[in-house]
Amino acid sequence: MGRIHPAYRGQQVMSAQGVDRKRRRVLVAATSVMGAVGAGYVAVPFLASMNPSAKAKAAGAPVEADISKLEPGALLRVKWRGKPVWVVNRTPEMLAALPTLDSQLLDPASEASKQPPYCKNPQRSIKPEHLVAIGICTHLGCAPTYRPDFAPADLGAEWKGGFFCPCHGSRFDLAGRVYKGVPAPANLEIPKYVYLSDKVILVGEDKGAA
Repeated sequence: MGRIHPAYRGQQVMSAQGVDRKRRRVLVAATSVMGAVGAGYVAVPFLASMNPSAKAKAAGAPVEADISKLEPGALLRVKWRGKPVWVVNRTPEMLAALPTLDSQLLDPASEASKQPPYCKNPQRSIKPEHLVAIGICTHLGCAPTYRPDFAPADLGAEWKGGFFCPCHGSRFDLAGRVYKGVPAPANLEIPKYVYLSDKVILVGEDKGAA
């Protein structure tokens, strides 16, 4: 290869530097544009996530419980706001046992427990035969089991039906009232509800009437 004349060497160096500067400016501009576009793509889902979805709205909507086929002594489960809600068709025997348990209960009159005003009564319900309660233990949120049998071997002769939490041993009667001496600090929560008919209960809304 031929030698470069000394007079042109400085020009080549300056030309190379000019090309490098132009290339650097192009790369910086392109990176800035891509960064802005990327930020836009990130921001859109984030902002969208702040708005409640249709599914989330539906999860908080009232739900209907069809009790037309609920046999005496049986329990129906429905889901409201992601929580299990129980509807128990209490028998006359179950209802008769409730007053006999008051001395064993922490809050028999439900003074420190959550329920609508129209359910602050011995049965904690609108109609005596139907208990409507949120099936979550008031201790640490476990799911109690339904134990309607009287005096089972594992729960003792004094047991007159109710709910037993297998996580830490909390006990509730068939009105959702908690026993003394167990971890749970309060009765089961009663949600607001209303009867749409003799066969359908609407859980999560009471329309201002019991």
